[in-house]
Amino acid sequence: MQGILTGFAIIGVVIAAGYVSARLRIGGPDARETLNRVGFFVASPALLFTVVADADLGALLGAPLLVQASAAASAAVVFVAVNLLWFRLRVPEATIGALGAGYVNAGNIGLPVAVYVLGDATAVVPVIGLQLLIVSPLVLLLLDATSGGRLSVRFVLSQPVRNPIILGALAGAAVSLTGVTVPDVVLAPLEILGGAAIPMILLAFGMSLRGSRPLRGEEGRAPVVVAAVLKTVVMPAVAFVVARYGFGLDDVAVYSAVTLAALPTAQNIYNYAARFRRGEVLARDTILVTTLASPVVLLVAAVLLT
Repeated sequence: MQGILTGFAIIGVVIAAGYVSARLRIGGPDARETLNRVGFFVASPALLFTVVADADLGALLGAPLLVQASAAASAAVVFVAVNLLWFRLRVPEATIGALGAGYVNAGNIGLPVAVYVLGDATAVVPVIGLQLLIVSPLVLLLLDATSGGRLSVRFVLSQPVRNPIILGALAGAAVSLTGVTVPDVVLAPLEILGGAAIPMILLAFGMSLRGSRPLRGEEGRAPVVVAAVLKTVVMPAVAFVVARYGFGLDDVAVYSAVTLAALPTAQNIYNYAARFRRGEVLARDTILVTTLASPVVLLVAAVLLT
């Protein structure tokens, strides 16, 4: 338990440092974007390559992947059902809401949590793969079809292989499966770059919290509240039931599954909403509310499951 609290404290302090930096305008107006881009295109792919190359892929792609898929699908389906009965949002907005309920921030928050709370950076790899390789292309196609956008099928289908994080993970997977030994002259620089990923990600995330004003969107507060509750409460609960009783996983694996499911909504959702100009405020507010609520849920999970 002490180690878990220490992990949360480390994450919280670095996020707070990013928030204070934004308040003091350290780094200028483009600091957050610069950190995000360097973290996304350089440091995170290097980190994922190094951790996946040394991972047991068979253990990662079995029950842990199915647990996360089941939990995410359950939360999204419930949001769609509630929308049909109550909100009556249009399909693009309902899609954004469903994503907000089930699409976790596996990169910006998931990687630090996996490292400092779970002690295993590879734990988040199945979630990243599921979301970027399968969920994102399908969602982009749906949004394109229902919002009158001009997004080509070729662009959608090429997104996974154009994503540097996925490319880093795939390269690491190739090394793991083939048993190739990576020379130190290649591996050492990647380890140094990968070590910079989490600090940059957390600092940028802290900067993003400055100036947020939630629950003022045209869709109303109810969809945001429902999506946030599904994301922070229902999805972890489903993950617990599926992991414990569906697959009979041990205590460590169950805690890992619940922790990953309790991560806040990913910022990718806002990017998708902004691209089609549909449900932007709904996406933004869901991300913010779940980001604020998620640490509480993670701490409760740690108390109950460890």
